[in-house]
Amino acid sequence: MPGRNHKKFPTSLNQQPLANFKVGVDNVIFSVDTEKNRLLVLLVMRQQEPFLNYWSLPGTLVREGESLEDAAYRIMAEKIRVKNLYLEQLYTFGGPNRDPREANESYGVRYLSVSYFALVRFEEAELIADGVTGIAWYPVKQVPKLAFDHNEILTYGHRRLRNKLEYSPVAFEVLPEMFTLSDLYQLYTTVLGENFSDYSNFRARLLKLGFLSDTGVKVSRGAGRPASLYKFDAEAFAPFKDKPLVFI
Repeated sequence: MPGRNHKKFPTSLNQQPLANFKVGVDNVIFSVDTEKNRLLVLLVMRQQEPFLNYWSLPGTLVREGESLEDAAYRIMAEKIRVKNLYLEQLYTFGGPNRDPREANESYGVRYLSVSYFALVRFEEAELIADGVTGIAWYPVKQVPKLAFDHNEILTYGHRRLRNKLEYSPVAFEVLPEMFTLSDLYQLYTTVLGENFSDYSNFRARLLKLGFLSDTGVKVSRGAGRPASLYKFDAEAFAPFKDKPLVFI
Protein backbone atom coordinates (compact mmCIF):
# COMPACT_ATOMS: atom_id res chain seq x y z
CA MET A 1 0.00 0.00 0.00
CA PRO A 2 1.29 3.52 -0.73
CA GLY A 3 2.81 5.36 2.18
CA ARG A 4 3.73 2.26 4.16
CA ASN A 5 7.34 1.58 5.06
CA HIS A 6 8.70 -1.68 3.71
CA LYS A 7 12.00 -3.04 4.91
CA LYS A 8 14.26 -4.00 2.03
CA PHE A 9 16.22 -7.22 2.33
CA PRO A 10 19.49 -7.83 0.50
CA THR A 11 18.83 -10.09 -2.47
CA SER A 12 22.05 -11.97 -1.62
CA LEU A 13 20.29 -13.53 1.39
CA ASN A 14 18.01 -15.41 -0.97
CA GLN A 15 20.97 -17.56 -1.99
CA GLN A 16 22.07 -18.35 1.58
CA PRO A 17 21.32 -21.82 3.01
CA LEU A 18 18.70 -22.13 5.74
CA ALA A 19 20.06 -21.46 9.22
CA ASN A 20 20.62 -24.41 11.55
CA PHE A 21 19.64 -23.43 15.09
CA LYS A 22 20.37 -24.69 18.56
CA VAL A 23 17.77 -23.33 20.98
CA GLY A 24 18.56 -22.24 24.51
CA VAL A 25 16.49 -20.80 27.34
CA ASP A 26 17.79 -17.98 29.57
CA ASN A 27 15.90 -16.94 32.71
CA VAL A 28 15.84 -13.43 34.15
CA ILE A 29 14.91 -14.22 37.76
CA PHE A 30 14.03 -11.13 39.80
CA SER A 31 13.34 -10.72 43.48
CA VAL A 32 12.85 -7.78 45.81
CA ASP A 33 14.79 -7.41 49.06
CA THR A 34 12.29 -5.20 50.85
CA GLU A 35 14.48 -4.78 53.95
CA LYS A 36 17.22 -3.09 51.91
CA ASN A 37 14.96 -1.73 49.14
CA ARG A 38 16.85 -3.52 46.37
CA LEU A 39 15.69 -5.12 43.14
CA LEU A 40 17.80 -8.26 42.67
CA VAL A 41 18.54 -10.58 39.75
CA LEU A 42 19.92 -14.11 40.02
CA LEU A 43 23.30 -14.69 38.34
CA VAL A 44 25.48 -17.77 37.97
CA MET A 45 29.20 -18.07 37.21
CA ARG A 46 29.97 -19.83 33.92
CA GLN A 47 32.25 -22.82 34.31
CA GLN A 48 33.12 -23.37 30.65
CA GLU A 49 33.97 -21.52 27.49
CA PRO A 50 32.82 -19.31 25.99
CA PHE A 51 32.90 -16.65 28.71
CA LEU A 52 34.57 -18.85 31.30
CA ASN A 53 34.29 -17.27 34.80
CA TYR A 54 31.83 -14.61 33.61
CA TRP A 55 28.57 -14.02 35.42
CA SER A 56 25.52 -14.91 33.34
CA LEU A 57 21.80 -15.45 33.56
CA PRO A 58 20.80 -19.04 34.43
CA GLY A 59 20.34 -20.83 31.11
CA THR A 60 20.31 -24.16 29.33
CA LEU A 61 20.01 -25.68 25.87
CA VAL A 62 16.64 -27.28 25.21
CA ARG A 63 16.74 -31.08 25.29
CA GLU A 64 15.19 -33.53 22.83
CA GLY A 65 11.44 -33.73 23.41
CA GLU A 66 11.44 -30.87 25.93
CA SER A 67 9.20 -27.83 25.59
CA LEU A 68 10.58 -24.32 26.02
CA GLU A 69 8.56 -23.78 29.19
CA ASP A 70 9.71 -27.09 30.65
CA ALA A 71 13.32 -26.07 29.99
CA ALA A 72 12.68 -22.74 31.74
CA TYR A 73 11.21 -24.50 34.79
CA ARG A 74 14.03 -27.06 34.75
CA ILE A 75 16.74 -24.41 34.97
CA MET A 76 14.72 -22.70 37.73
CA ALA A 77 14.55 -25.97 39.69
CA GLU A 78 18.29 -26.54 39.27
CA LYS A 79 19.22 -23.13 40.68
CA ILE A 80 16.56 -22.14 43.19
CA ARG A 81 13.95 -23.65 45.51
CA VAL A 82 10.87 -21.48 45.83
CA LYS A 83 7.14 -22.06 46.34
CA ASN A 84 5.73 -18.83 44.95
CA LEU A 85 6.87 -17.49 41.61
CA TYR A 86 5.64 -15.72 38.51
CA LEU A 87 7.11 -16.91 35.18
CA GLU A 88 6.37 -15.82 31.63
CA GLN A 89 8.11 -15.85 28.26
CA LEU A 90 9.97 -12.62 27.62
CA TYR A 91 11.50 -12.38 24.13
CA THR A 92 13.53 -14.29 21.57
CA PHE A 93 17.12 -13.17 20.95
CA GLY A 94 18.52 -14.58 17.72
CA GLY A 95 20.87 -12.10 16.11
CA PRO A 96 23.81 -13.55 14.19
CA ASN A 97 27.08 -13.75 16.14
CA ARG A 98 25.39 -13.38 19.55
CA ASP A 99 27.27 -16.52 20.60
CA PRO A 100 31.02 -16.94 19.89
CA ARG A 101 30.52 -20.68 19.34
CA GLU A 102 28.86 -19.91 16.02
CA ALA A 103 32.24 -19.12 14.47
CA ASN A 104 33.66 -22.52 15.48
CA GLU A 105 30.67 -24.75 14.74
CA SER A 106 30.58 -26.65 11.48
CA TYR A 107 27.58 -26.28 9.15
CA GLY A 108 26.88 -22.74 10.38
CA VAL A 109 25.08 -23.53 13.63
CA ARG A 110 23.31 -20.51 15.16
CA TYR A 111 22.38 -20.13 18.85
CA LEU A 112 18.89 -18.84 19.57
CA SER A 113 17.87 -17.75 23.08
CA VAL A 114 14.24 -17.78 24.18
CA SER A 115 14.21 -15.79 27.40
CA TYR A 116 11.80 -16.00 30.31
CA PHE A 117 11.43 -13.68 33.24
CA ALA A 118 10.42 -14.68 36.73
CA LEU A 119 9.60 -12.91 39.97
CA VAL A 120 10.10 -14.87 43.19
CA ARG A 121 9.61 -14.17 46.87
CA PHE A 122 13.03 -13.26 48.31
CA GLU A 123 12.39 -14.46 51.86
CA GLU A 124 11.44 -17.95 50.68
CA ALA A 125 13.97 -18.40 47.85
CA GLU A 126 16.73 -20.90 48.59
CA LEU A 127 19.68 -20.88 46.19
CA ILE A 128 21.14 -24.21 45.10
CA ALA A 129 24.94 -24.22 44.94
CA ASP A 130 25.38 -27.84 43.85
CA GLY A 131 27.68 -28.17 40.85
CA VAL A 132 28.34 -24.45 40.40
CA THR A 133 31.28 -22.26 41.41
CA GLY A 134 29.14 -19.18 41.94
CA ILE A 135 25.50 -18.26 42.29
CA ALA A 136 24.29 -15.00 43.81
CA TRP A 137 21.60 -12.36 43.96
CA TYR A 138 22.97 -9.18 42.38
CA PRO A 139 21.39 -5.74 42.78
CA VAL A 140 20.21 -4.82 39.28
CA LYS A 141 21.97 -1.45 39.57
CA GLN A 142 25.32 -3.19 40.22
CA VAL A 143 25.30 -5.97 37.62
CA PRO A 144 28.72 -6.41 35.92
CA LYS A 145 29.42 -7.16 32.26
CA LEU A 146 27.65 -10.47 31.64
CA ALA A 147 28.32 -13.31 29.21
CA PHE A 148 26.84 -13.27 25.70
CA ASP A 149 24.09 -10.65 25.28
CA HIS A 150 22.74 -11.23 28.78
CA ASN A 151 22.98 -7.55 29.77
CA GLU A 152 20.59 -6.79 26.91
CA ILE A 153 18.26 -9.61 27.98
CA LEU A 154 18.34 -8.30 31.57
CA THR A 155 17.49 -4.77 30.43
CA TYR A 156 14.57 -6.11 28.41
CA GLY A 157 13.38 -8.15 31.40
CA HIS A 158 13.61 -5.17 33.75
CA ARG A 159 11.50 -3.11 31.36
CA ARG A 160 8.88 -5.88 31.18
CA LEU A 161 8.76 -6.17 34.97
CA ARG A 162 8.16 -2.43 35.34
CA ASN A 163 5.36 -2.58 32.78
CA LYS A 164 3.77 -5.62 34.42
CA LEU A 165 3.66 -3.89 37.81
CA GLU A 166 1.73 -1.00 36.27
CA TYR A 167 -1.16 -3.01 34.84
CA SER A 168 -1.15 -6.52 36.34
CA PRO A 169 -1.34 -8.10 39.81
CA VAL A 170 2.10 -9.67 39.48
CA ALA A 171 3.24 -8.05 42.75
CA PHE A 172 0.73 -10.12 44.69
CA GLU A 173 2.36 -13.32 43.39
CA VAL A 174 5.37 -12.69 45.61
CA LEU A 175 3.92 -10.77 48.56
CA PRO A 176 2.78 -12.77 51.60
CA GLU A 177 -0.91 -13.69 51.58
CA MET A 178 -1.52 -10.84 54.04
CA PHE A 179 0.39 -7.58 53.70
CA THR A 180 0.25 -3.94 54.67
CA LEU A 181 -0.17 -1.16 52.14
CA SER A 182 3.28 0.00 53.18
CA ASP A 183 4.70 -3.42 52.19
CA LEU A 184 3.07 -3.11 48.78
CA TYR A 185 4.23 0.48 48.28
CA GLN A 186 7.79 -0.48 49.20
CA LEU A 187 7.82 -3.21 46.56
CA TYR A 188 6.60 -0.76 43.92
CA THR A 189 9.10 1.96 44.80
CA THR A 190 11.95 -0.56 44.74
CA VAL A 191 11.12 -1.58 41.17
CA LEU A 192 9.69 1.64 39.71
CA GLY A 193 11.63 4.21 41.69
CA GLU A 194 10.55 6.49 44.51
CA ASN A 195 9.13 9.13 42.17
CA PHE A 196 6.41 6.97 40.59
CA SER A 197 3.83 8.06 43.20
CA ASP A 198 3.68 9.37 46.73
CA TYR A 199 2.34 7.00 49.36
CA SER A 200 -0.91 8.84 50.10
CA ASN A 201 -1.97 8.91 46.43
CA PHE A 202 -0.93 5.30 45.95
CA ARG A 203 -2.90 4.21 49.02
CA ALA A 204 -6.01 6.20 48.06
CA ARG A 205 -6.04 4.89 44.48
CA LEU A 206 -5.64 1.24 45.45
CA LEU A 207 -8.36 1.35 48.09
CA LYS A 208 -10.71 3.11 45.67
CA LEU A 209 -10.21 0.37 43.04
CA GLY A 210 -11.61 -2.14 45.48
CA PHE A 211 -9.57 -5.29 44.91
CA LEU A 212 -7.82 -5.20 48.29
CA SER A 213 -9.74 -6.74 51.18
CA ASP A 214 -9.12 -5.54 54.72
CA THR A 215 -8.65 -8.67 56.86
CA GLY A 216 -9.47 -6.85 60.08
CA VAL A 217 -6.09 -7.89 61.44
CA LYS A 218 -3.54 -5.29 62.46
CA VAL A 219 0.21 -5.61 62.89
CA SER A 220 2.60 -3.45 64.94
CA ARG A 221 5.99 -2.58 63.52
CA GLY A 222 8.17 -0.14 65.40
CA ALA A 223 6.81 2.84 67.29
CA GLY A 224 4.05 3.74 64.84
CA ARG A 225 0.41 2.81 65.24
CA PRO A 226 -0.66 -0.67 64.08
CA ALA A 227 -1.20 -1.12 60.34
CA SER A 228 -4.05 -3.04 58.72
CA LEU A 229 -3.30 -6.28 56.86
CA TYR A 230 -4.88 -6.72 53.44
CA LYS A 231 -5.45 -9.58 50.99
CA PHE A 232 -5.58 -9.44 47.20
CA ASP A 233 -9.07 -10.23 45.86
CA ALA A 234 -8.55 -11.80 42.40
CA GLU A 235 -12.28 -11.83 41.62
CA ALA A 236 -12.63 -8.12 42.33
CA PHE A 237 -9.57 -7.46 40.16
CA ALA A 238 -10.99 -9.30 37.12
CA PRO A 239 -12.65 -6.19 35.53
CA PHE A 240 -9.27 -4.43 35.53
CA LYS A 241 -7.34 -7.31 33.87
CA ASP A 242 -4.98 -6.09 31.10
CA LYS A 243 -6.07 -2.46 31.43
CA PRO A 244 -3.07 -0.08 31.50
CA LEU A 245 -2.10 2.12 34.41
CA VAL A 246 -4.29 0.43 36.98
CA PHE A 247 -1.97 1.19 39.88
CA ILE A 248 -0.44 4.58 39.13
